[in-house]
Amino acid sequence: MKTESQPNVGADPICEFYTNHPYPPPLPHLDRAVSLWQDPNVHRAEWHLLWPHKEYRADFDVLVAGCGTWQSAKFALTHPDARVIGIDVSQTSLQHTEALKQKYNLTNLDVREHAIESAGELNQQFDMIVCTGVLHHLADPDAGLRALAPLLKPDGAMYLMLYAPYGRTGVHMIQEYCRRLGVDTSPQEVKDLTTVLRNLPQHHPLISMFRGERQSLDADALVDALLNPRDRTYSVPEIYDFVERNGLKFGRWYWQAAYLPRCGAIAGTPHGPRLAALPEREQYLQMELWRGLMVNHDFAVYGGGFDTDQLQVSFDDDRYLNYVPIRRAWTTCLEERLPPGAAGALVNQTHVFDDLYILINEEQKQLYQAIDGYRSIAEIVDQEKDAAAFAREFFEDLWWHDQAVFDTSKAQ
Repeated sequence: MKTESQPNVGADPICEFYTNHPYPPPLPHLDRAVSLWQDPNVHRAEWHLLWPHKEYRADFDVLVAGCGTWQSAKFALTHPDARVIGIDVSQTSLQHTEALKQKYNLTNLDVREHAIESAGELNQQFDMIVCTGVLHHLADPDAGLRALAPLLKPDGAMYLMLYAPYGRTGVHMIQEYCRRLGVDTSPQEVKDLTTVLRNLPQHHPLISMFRGERQSLDADALVDALLNPRDRTYSVPEIYDFVERNGLKFGRWYWQAAYLPRCGAIAGTPHGPRLAALPEREQYLQMELWRGLMVNHDFAVYGGGFDTDQLQVSFDDDRYLNYVPIRRAWTTCLEERLPPGAAGALVNQTHVFDDLYILINEEQKQLYQAIDGYRSIAEIVDQEKDAAAFAREFFEDLWWHDQAVFDTSKAQ
């Protein structure tokens, strides 16, 4: 394991924290990930989510910035043709990553102890940078993002995750509670805190993060969320400001349906059309306020010189017929307890809000089942009788609801 620009653990409390309390918890193996990513369409869906306009390729350069205990190893294992570098300041996390590298003989993975703020010393550019759950822990998140921005290739993409403010109100309250009481991260203190949290009043804002389940609280997650020495949150407007002042462009939400007034329960209300008529950025802001409990923001950004118009997936003209639809791996078609007239309900199982589904009739179900990730919409419609009448609206719904992505490279 290379150890370039090794940070001083004692210099920053966040470095010491993750050395002593690595998160996410280490994994002994990555077999589940291997099973999921055997499907070529999973790879193609990931690619075209970030680059709908580019033909898929498997050999690309990736930086996992703040790789934790297994994230870069998982990426290298599931993308054997990619060249992956994982950096982190936690020696403990890197040791776990190195163990997985050895276990799976990941010759395409380079693991380095390195601070994000000095990532420029890598002297390399990447097609993709993954930095999830990291920047909001830095003493200066802007310095971290400024360090990563020049590492993107001209058409590269950066996948970021930052904490959101409103859904973490309960976290902030218990963080303050723990600070005032002097709760530390010793095993007994964590055990006592777990007991206390199981007795929180039902109306406490933190209960929503438990999804109503108090008896199986995860001690590692509690330590990371409630006893972390430093974190911050970003609202939708703050994300745009953060991205743009550091020379980047916002691309899209990784899961976009929750941010769109055309999706979910809000669409059927008197405010639905009014919200949908707003500029995109204002729609996102309003939906964050309406939904109330967004905990994280997952999104893609691109370099300042990148033409984000290339990312548009539009159904305004017949070019959409040349799009190749690819199902999202986490979408399932439920066929039980449906309302009259419905043949299925398309649900993306990664959505945290339960109103983001599409009810489909038998004809739409046949159209959905005909998606194989290789045929264009025109080819699918030609096979399915009478599908042309509803194909445009149906495929657009799949797009907005995160049920499918589209390869638009043949429709330029």
